[in-house]
Amino acid sequence: MNLDLRIFHSINDFARDTPWLHPLMAAYANDGLLVFLVLLLAGWWLARKSTDPAAMVAAVWTPLGVLAALLVYYPIAVSVNEARPCNALHDIVVLHCNTDGGFPSIHVVIAAAVTAGLWLVDRRLGIVAALATALMAFARVYVGAHYPRDVLAGLALGIVVSMAGYALARPVLRRFLGFAGRTRLRLLVTNTPTDTTDGVRKLQ
Repeated sequence: MNLDLRIFHSINDFARDTPWLHPLMAAYANDGLLVFLVLLLAGWWLARKSTDPAAMVAAVWTPLGVLAALLVYYPIAVSVNEARPCNALHDIVVLHCNTDGGFPSIHVVIAAAVTAGLWLVDRRLGIVAALATALMAFARVYVGAHYPRDVLAGLALGIVVSMAGYALARPVLRRFLGFAGRTRLRLLVTNTPTDTTDGVRKLQ
Protein backbone atom coordinates (compact mmCIF):
# COMPACT_ATOMS: atom_id res chain seq x y z
CA MET A 1 0.00 0.00 0.00
CA ASN A 2 1.49 3.35 -1.04
CA LEU A 3 1.74 6.41 1.20
CA ASP A 4 -1.23 8.17 -0.40
CA LEU A 5 -3.50 5.19 0.27
CA ARG A 6 -2.20 4.79 3.83
CA ILE A 7 -2.99 8.42 4.59
CA PHE A 8 -6.44 8.05 3.04
CA HIS A 9 -7.22 5.00 5.19
CA SER A 10 -5.95 6.78 8.32
CA ILE A 11 -8.33 9.69 7.67
CA ASN A 12 -11.14 7.31 6.77
CA ASP A 13 -10.60 5.38 10.00
CA PHE A 14 -10.82 8.69 11.84
CA ALA A 15 -14.13 9.32 10.05
CA ARG A 16 -15.34 5.89 11.15
CA ASP A 17 -14.49 6.75 14.76
CA THR A 18 -16.16 10.19 14.72
CA PRO A 19 -19.77 9.71 13.57
CA TRP A 20 -20.75 12.84 15.48
CA LEU A 21 -18.64 14.85 13.00
CA HIS A 22 -20.27 13.40 9.90
CA PRO A 23 -23.04 16.02 9.42
CA LEU A 24 -20.64 18.93 9.85
CA MET A 25 -17.89 17.55 7.65
CA ALA A 26 -20.31 16.43 4.94
CA ALA A 27 -21.99 19.85 4.93
CA TYR A 28 -18.67 21.67 4.66
CA ALA A 29 -17.29 19.28 2.03
CA ASN A 30 -20.39 19.80 -0.11
CA ASP A 31 -21.34 23.44 0.49
CA GLY A 32 -18.25 24.97 2.07
CA LEU A 33 -17.43 26.94 -1.07
CA LEU A 34 -20.10 29.39 0.10
CA VAL A 35 -17.61 30.37 2.81
CA PHE A 36 -15.17 31.40 0.09
CA LEU A 37 -17.81 33.55 -1.58
CA VAL A 38 -18.18 35.41 1.71
CA LEU A 39 -14.39 35.72 1.94
CA LEU A 40 -14.29 37.14 -1.60
CA LEU A 41 -16.79 39.83 -0.60
CA ALA A 42 -14.78 40.55 2.55
CA GLY A 43 -11.65 40.92 0.42
CA TRP A 44 -13.36 43.42 -1.85
CA TRP A 45 -14.64 45.38 1.17
CA LEU A 46 -11.21 45.53 2.79
CA ALA A 47 -9.57 46.52 -0.48
CA ARG A 48 -12.11 49.29 -1.01
CA LYS A 49 -11.23 50.71 2.42
CA SER A 50 -7.48 50.24 1.98
CA THR A 51 -5.13 53.12 1.23
CA ASP A 52 -2.99 50.77 -0.85
CA PRO A 53 -4.36 50.62 -4.43
CA ALA A 54 -2.62 47.27 -4.96
CA ALA A 55 -5.15 45.69 -2.59
CA MET A 56 -8.01 46.43 -4.99
CA VAL A 57 -5.97 45.13 -7.91
CA ALA A 58 -5.63 41.82 -6.05
CA ALA A 59 -9.31 41.84 -5.03
CA VAL A 60 -10.42 42.26 -8.64
CA TRP A 61 -8.02 39.55 -9.77
CA THR A 62 -9.10 36.97 -7.17
CA PRO A 63 -12.35 35.81 -8.87
CA LEU A 64 -10.59 36.01 -12.24
CA GLY A 65 -7.87 33.80 -10.79
CA VAL A 66 -10.51 31.24 -9.85
CA LEU A 67 -11.78 31.22 -13.44
CA ALA A 68 -8.23 30.84 -14.75
CA ALA A 69 -7.60 27.91 -12.39
CA LEU A 70 -10.81 26.23 -13.53
CA LEU A 71 -9.78 26.61 -17.18
CA VAL A 72 -6.59 24.72 -16.37
CA TYR A 73 -8.40 22.21 -14.16
CA TYR A 74 -10.95 20.90 -16.64
CA PRO A 75 -8.63 19.42 -19.30
CA ILE A 76 -6.53 17.80 -16.55
CA ALA A 77 -9.56 16.27 -14.85
CA VAL A 78 -10.96 14.94 -18.14
CA SER A 79 -7.66 13.49 -19.33
CA VAL A 80 -6.78 11.80 -16.01
CA ASN A 81 -10.37 10.74 -15.16
CA GLU A 82 -9.28 9.14 -11.91
CA ALA A 83 -11.78 6.93 -10.07
CA ARG A 84 -12.66 8.38 -6.69
CA PRO A 85 -11.98 6.29 -3.56
CA CYS A 86 -15.72 6.11 -2.89
CA ASN A 87 -16.09 4.30 -6.22
CA ALA A 88 -12.85 2.31 -6.23
CA LEU A 89 -12.47 1.11 -2.63
CA HIS A 90 -14.61 -1.20 -0.51
CA ASP A 91 -15.43 -1.19 3.19
CA ILE A 92 -14.75 2.51 3.67
CA VAL A 93 -16.85 5.29 5.16
CA VAL A 94 -18.48 7.31 2.35
CA LEU A 95 -20.39 10.49 3.16
CA HIS A 96 -20.33 11.96 -0.33
CA CYS A 97 -19.53 10.59 -3.77
CA ASN A 98 -19.59 11.56 -7.45
CA THR A 99 -19.00 9.51 -10.57
CA ASP A 100 -16.76 12.04 -12.34
CA GLY A 101 -12.96 12.01 -12.08
CA GLY A 102 -11.47 12.97 -8.74
CA PHE A 103 -8.05 14.32 -9.73
CA PRO A 104 -7.54 17.11 -8.87
CA SER A 105 -10.23 18.18 -6.40
CA ILE A 106 -12.23 21.02 -7.95
CA HIS A 107 -13.39 22.20 -4.53
CA VAL A 108 -9.80 22.59 -3.38
CA VAL A 109 -8.73 24.22 -6.66
CA ILE A 110 -11.33 26.93 -6.13
CA ALA A 111 -10.54 27.34 -2.44
CA ALA A 112 -6.79 27.56 -3.07
CA ALA A 113 -7.20 30.11 -5.88
CA VAL A 114 -9.36 32.29 -3.64
CA THR A 115 -6.84 32.00 -0.82
CA ALA A 116 -3.90 32.97 -3.04
CA GLY A 117 -5.73 36.08 -4.22
CA LEU A 118 -6.90 37.10 -0.76
CA TRP A 119 -3.39 36.69 0.60
CA LEU A 120 -2.41 39.53 -1.76
CA VAL A 121 -5.35 41.64 -0.60
CA ASP A 122 -4.89 41.32 3.15
CA ARG A 123 -2.59 38.97 5.06
CA ARG A 124 -4.98 38.38 7.95
CA LEU A 125 -7.84 37.56 5.61
CA GLY A 126 -5.45 35.34 3.68
CA ILE A 127 -4.70 33.37 6.84
CA VAL A 128 -8.43 32.87 7.51
CA ALA A 129 -8.88 31.69 3.91
CA ALA A 130 -5.88 29.36 4.23
CA LEU A 131 -7.39 27.73 7.32
CA ALA A 132 -10.73 27.35 5.52
CA THR A 133 -8.91 25.80 2.55
CA ALA A 134 -7.01 23.35 4.74
CA LEU A 135 -10.31 22.29 6.31
CA MET A 136 -11.86 21.88 2.86
CA ALA A 137 -8.96 19.69 1.73
CA PHE A 138 -9.29 17.52 4.83
CA ALA A 139 -13.08 17.35 4.55
CA ARG A 140 -12.98 16.15 0.94
CA VAL A 141 -10.79 13.22 2.00
CA TYR A 142 -12.77 12.66 5.21
CA VAL A 143 -16.04 12.14 3.32
CA GLY A 144 -14.41 9.65 0.93
CA ALA A 145 -14.65 11.80 -2.19
CA HIS A 146 -10.89 12.20 -2.78
CA TYR A 147 -7.48 10.74 -2.14
CA PRO A 148 -4.90 13.00 -0.43
CA ARG A 149 -3.07 13.39 -3.76
CA ASP A 150 -6.24 14.87 -5.27
CA VAL A 151 -6.43 17.66 -2.74
CA LEU A 152 -2.69 18.32 -2.79
CA ALA A 153 -2.82 18.67 -6.58
CA GLY A 154 -5.80 20.99 -6.18
CA LEU A 155 -3.88 23.16 -3.74
CA ALA A 156 -0.88 23.41 -6.04
CA LEU A 157 -2.94 24.13 -9.15
CA GLY A 158 -5.10 26.79 -7.53
CA ILE A 159 -2.19 28.64 -5.94
CA VAL A 160 0.20 28.48 -8.91
CA VAL A 161 -2.37 29.54 -11.51
CA SER A 162 -3.70 32.37 -9.36
CA MET A 163 -0.28 33.76 -8.51
CA ALA A 164 1.11 33.41 -12.04
CA GLY A 165 -2.02 34.93 -13.54
CA TYR A 166 -1.87 37.85 -11.13
CA ALA A 167 1.69 38.65 -12.16
CA LEU A 168 0.59 38.72 -15.81
CA ALA A 169 -2.72 40.54 -15.37
CA ARG A 170 -1.64 43.15 -12.80
CA PRO A 171 -0.59 45.89 -15.27
CA VAL A 172 -3.88 45.64 -17.16
CA LEU A 173 -5.93 45.64 -13.97
CA ARG A 174 -4.05 48.66 -12.63
CA ARG A 175 -4.90 50.61 -15.78
CA PHE A 176 -8.51 49.49 -15.63
CA LEU A 177 -8.87 50.55 -12.00
CA GLY A 178 -7.19 53.87 -12.77
CA PHE A 179 -9.88 54.44 -15.39
CA ALA A 180 -12.67 53.17 -13.11
CA GLY A 181 -11.55 55.59 -10.40
CA ARG A 182 -12.51 58.48 -12.70
CA THR A 183 -15.98 57.16 -13.52
CA ARG A 184 -19.18 56.23 -11.70
CA LEU A 185 -17.52 52.93 -10.85
CA ARG A 186 -15.34 54.79 -8.37
CA LEU A 187 -17.55 53.83 -5.42
CA LEU A 188 -16.88 50.17 -6.18
CA VAL A 189 -13.10 50.49 -6.08
CA THR A 190 -12.48 53.03 -3.32
CA ASN A 191 -14.22 54.90 -0.52
CA THR A 192 -11.83 57.86 -0.57
CA PRO A 193 -13.31 61.30 -1.33
CA THR A 194 -13.61 62.27 -4.99
CA ASP A 195 -11.02 65.02 -4.65
CA THR A 196 -8.42 62.57 -3.34
CA THR A 197 -6.46 61.55 -6.42
CA ASP A 198 -3.35 59.96 -4.94
CA GLY A 199 -4.78 56.45 -5.10
CA VAL A 200 -5.83 56.90 -8.72
CA ARG A 201 -2.40 58.21 -9.67
CA LYS A 202 -0.74 55.21 -8.08
CA LEU A 203 -2.90 52.89 -10.16
CA GLN A 204 -1.84 54.55 -13.40
